[in-house]
Amino acid sequence: MNNLKLDILVIAAHPDDAELACSGTIASHVAKGYKVGILDLTHGEMGTRGTPEIRLQESELSSKILGLSVRENLGFKDIYFQDDKEHQLEIVKVIRKYKPEIVLANAVSDRHPDHGKGASLASHACFMSGLRKIETILDGVVQEAWRPKFIFHYIQNNYIKPDFVVDISDFWDKKIQSIKAFKSQFYDPNSKEPESFISSEGFLGFIEARAQEFGHSIMVKYGEGFTVERMVGVDDLFDLK
Repeated sequence: MNNLKLDILVIAAHPDDAELACSGTIASHVAKGYKVGILDLTHGEMGTRGTPEIRLQESELSSKILGLSVRENLGFKDIYFQDDKEHQLEIVKVIRKYKPEIVLANAVSDRHPDHGKGASLASHACFMSGLRKIETILDGVVQEAWRPKFIFHYIQNNYIKPDFVVDISDFWDKKIQSIKAFKSQFYDPNSKEPESFISSEGFLGFIEARAQEFGHSIMVKYGEGFTVERMVGVDDLFDLK
């Protein structure tokens, strides 16, 4: 029986979604002592480059770079998975297994249709996980209901105005290292694989420009933006940066 409790669970439609969009936030919170894990929904098998086996190896390398407490892959069908009961319940099992306080999930809408699907799937699963009358069984044991306190959505390819921005300036190098762990996916002048949208020479420059843009909005060098599903409250104005 697993007893690991996470502070933050990142849910991502594809391996490397989390690295591209919120690995600076992951690294900064691991450095503060929080336990962070990633749940990849698919193996990214429909991607132009690489194979599921290669991407799994790359995920393991990135996980070590980021200092993750755990990383799992549910093996949903890339492109074909749906926001339906079958898929929702599989995510509910993982949420109840690790009992995260916060879930970070895909962008609410994006260029890749799996990202929006992943966002709604994660959101519905977070709510369902708190319902006592939805029974799930893991390793022969009936799981306790658990609902994360917050679900925030990271921002991916398409620009979305963030509701808040996390300062990742001190963790930019680690973010880039985690992205480059997925060497099959990104620019390599020696690669014999066909070029894809994210393997172009300028794509990582776009990632940096986006981080600089978000960082500029809060007067720091690099930032990562997130949207919220409900208003975030504070009880001390000095908590605001």
